[in-house]
Amino acid sequence: MITLPTAIRETILERARGGRPAEICGVLGGEYEPEGRSRVRSQYPAENVAETSRTRYEIEPEEQLAIFDRLEDRGEDIVGFYHSHPRGPPRPSATDTAQATWPNRSYLIVSLEPLEVGSWRWRTGDQERFEREELVLD
Repeated sequence: MITLPTAIRETILERARGGRPAEICGVLGGEYEPEGRSRVRSQYPAENVAETSRTRYEIEPEEQLAIFDRLEDRGEDIVGFYHSHPRGPPRPSATDTAQATWPNRSYLIVSLEPLEVGSWRWRTGDQERFEREELVLD
């Protein structure tokens, strides 16, 4: 389960609308629990540097490290990541699944058509997969 403040959800939605037709992306900070309820306290927008930014997202490694440093300085954990699907559903694509690397972290996906937000946890072990998680607005 992940708790997301309504104000952060609205900020991410605005970024997604403004970034269209490209995918937008960023990092979620807050309180992280691998098997329990994580709580988002902040979001850190990142530039999408993917060559095909309309259908993929990629955060430049140095920018990602800088965001992680900011999180640590604020006493926050990495809750997960977010990105948009400007023309697709709010669930992980085959590319999202192939590129997921942070076990038990949340991957928030914003669909603009239809407008919907979904959250998924990346699970590893015998079978690597995304599991839909409950998204609670706060």
